[in-house]
Amino acid sequence: MKEEEIVEALKRESYEFRRLYQEHRDLDEQLAELDRKVYLSPEDEIDRKRLRKEKLLKKDRVTEMIREFRESVAH
Repeated sequence: MKEEEIVEALKRESYEFRRLYQEHRDLDEQLAELDRKVYLSPEDEIDRKRLRKEKLLKKDRVTEMIREFRESVAH
């Protein structure tokens, strides 16, 4: 099963996955908005670092859920 198929299956079947996936996308948009600024204030820099960490944590959990799904299908 391809990763795209797994993602679609998880989005249909798992509320947690849908939530994490959407939150990850939202964080990506927030970071893109900060990156469009010419100058980041010290507060913006702190916020950017926090958003990046939060996005990475969500990405790690999404990746873990994909791996778990792949393993459950294989067995």
